[in-house]
Amino acid sequence: MHSSAVFLIEFGAVILGLGLLGRLAGRLQFSPIPLYLLAGLAFGEGGLLPLGTSEEFVATGAEIGVILLLLMLGLEYTASDLVSNLKTQYRAGLVDAVLNALPGAVMALLLGWGLVAAVVLAGVTWISSSGVIAKVLGDLGRLGNRETPVILSILVLEDLAMAVYLPIVTALLAGAGLAAGSVTLAIALGVAGLVLFLAVRYGRHISRFVSSDDPEKLLLVVLGLTLLVAGIAQQLQVSAAVGAFLVGIALSGEVAEGTHHLLSPLRDLFAAVFFVFFGLHTDPASIPPVLLPAMTLAVLTASTKIATGYWAARRAGISERGRWRAGGTLVARGEFSIVIAGLAVTAGIEPSLGPLATAYVLILVVLGPLTARWTEPVARRVTARLAARRESAPAPATAEGGGVAGAENGGDRVAEEPRETVDDPDAVGRRS
Repeated sequence: MHSSAVFLIEFGAVILGLGLLGRLAGRLQFSPIPLYLLAGLAFGEGGLLPLGTSEEFVATGAEIGVILLLLMLGLEYTASDLVSNLKTQYRAGLVDAVLNALPGAVMALLLGWGLVAAVVLAGVTWISSSGVIAKVLGDLGRLGNRETPVILSILVLEDLAMAVYLPIVTALLAGAGLAAGSVTLAIALGVAGLVLFLAVRYGRHISRFVSSDDPEKLLLVVLGLTLLVAGIAQQLQVSAAVGAFLVGIALSGEVAEGTHHLLSPLRDLFAAVFFVFFGLHTDPASIPPVLLPAMTLAVLTASTKIATGYWAARRAGISERGRWRAGGTLVARGEFSIVIAGLAVTAGIEPSLGPLATAYVLILVVLGPLTARWTEPVARRVTARLAARRESAPAPATAEGGGVAGAENGGDRVAEEPRETVDDPDAVGRRS
């Protein structure tokens, strides 16, 4: 059979399969990401039906998928959002980074993978999945809850941190030594800072230049500009994804809204191809040996994410139940953990890192919606049981009546609370 015909058959089958999997995930009210990863495992080397002629095209599509993911993320913010979030919520961001990046770094060092792999795995365990969490918040009807702005603030800070983290990882992956790596890192941060300055200072002019009433021209100009900046950024060791993210930040107003509308279907298509591509480069046989560390990391970092959300919500004055809901909602990891691991896989860093990241994301992208739903009820029942035990315990002889009063106070803490809402959910930014 002619090679072009084989290519069309293979690629068509992949896209059709992704569409059916996405439809199945929608009916199950679940994220399609784990199904896309499993499809990649099935079509890759060692899988059920390895691809032959279309793998190179899928690789290019995966690169475009990452670029569009970060461009769309940048479109969610204006330059002023970027600066104000950094100023007001940096403490929650620091707690989030320390509690959730540290377990990944320590695990990589314990496995003997070295410093660069430790920095990569730290990023994999740090960043929550904004796509999965946004869907879960909508499905559970919590967009108006008081803890939701806290959750969104943490997600925003993680995304902003990506603008600094990705150039560092890219430089470390490309650097041959300390001196060369330092120079590459300095160039990367300098270029990222320059583009960010241009976005903040001249974003209005850039938006005016890109703006067009014709959707076709707007699509071509924005897509062309994004790919051009991403390519230049990659040439300067900044990471194409960061270049796309900064282009998104530079666009605002009607241009950002129009671009978001036009590019959403393209983003969904190429993002699905990206997840398949990541699965293609993971041999299913390599997952069982890393399953134990992946499960250990998943349990540990699910706990640290719950602690992060609880702490941030408590600091914002949210009630006990809202604190648990905030923590449980942040557990899911997804697209950006795969993006980070994908950079390391492409650079040839530690062969086991890709399988571990795949298993880790598969576990948490399934577990995340469950913790979002059940963390608060489980915590409430445990608290009620502890309060009942205190109530049934005999009162101390030296404090007449004191034990009963204490139990009553404990019972008040777990009493039903009214649903928490805010008058203006949009006040937290466009990300919701």
